[in-house]
Amino acid sequence: EHSLGLVDIDAAGSAWRIEWGLDGARPTSEFAAHYLDHCALASRAGEARSGRVVYHAHTPNLVTLGVLLPPTAAVYSRALWKSITECIMVIPQGVGVVEWMLPGSIGLARATASLMATYDAVVWAQHGVIAAGTDFRTAFGLVHTLEKAAGIYLAARAASGGSDRFSQPITDAHLRAICENLNLAVAEEFLEE
Repeated sequence: EHSLGLVDIDAAGSAWRIEWGLDGARPTSEFAAHYLDHCALASRAGEARSGRVVYHAHTPNLVTLGVLLPPTAAVYSRALWKSITECIMVIPQGVGVVEWMLPGSIGLARATASLMATYDAVVWAQHGVIAAGTDFRTAFGLVHTLEKAAGIYLAARAASGGSDRFSQPITDAHLRAICENLNLAVAEEFLEE
């Protein structure tokens, strides 16, 4: 009851009240982002991968990417996909990325919701990640996979003296083969080869 809560939002979406939990506290400062993300997910309701759980975490490896990589979906998606084969299996459409924005702001909430209409996960540069799933296990697993891929990318980059040119990379051909084998629609615009 202290750390979880159920919040009722009025039909107009302009007011909320705590139904259960939170032990006298208020919802997270990112409440607007969570709410707008649920609205964006409702537009994807026909998709098997869309969900009812929105999970936000301050993941250190994904946050670290924010100081190294330009904040674009293509750059982040490629770095994560090419770090561990499982990554493209969970995000074949890639990840959305929002450049640094004021935490808890309506601007951050709107930018995230806009991307959540397309992506299952959105990285907030220098802040964390927000992901959606059909249940908590799926959303948590998605964040865990992205964080693991980011950690591998950072370790490989450190081991190669800071370069992102690796001697044994996962190629675009490998990525396409994984997607073909699992019948996944990959975001072709993020592939170069």
